[in-house]
Amino acid sequence: MLYETALLTSGFSLEDSASFSARIYRMIKLGLSIDDTGDIAADLPPLESTGGDAAGGVQNEMEEVD
Repeated sequence: MLYETALLTSGFSLEDSASFSARIYRMIKLGLSIDDTGDIAADLPPLESTGGDAAGGVQNEMEEVD
């Protein structure tokens, strides 16, 4: 891994960049303790309704500032 990273830093290209990327992503997941088996939707809070579309909500907030 260190050799391949040094190649990239020096301006060379890798023969199998997909394999290198997969290993980097796996290391990041391990470092961040990310679990692939968890349900992402269950971890997120419910969305709040603004009563209109997103663009209209932003425009109303801008009018209140003036």
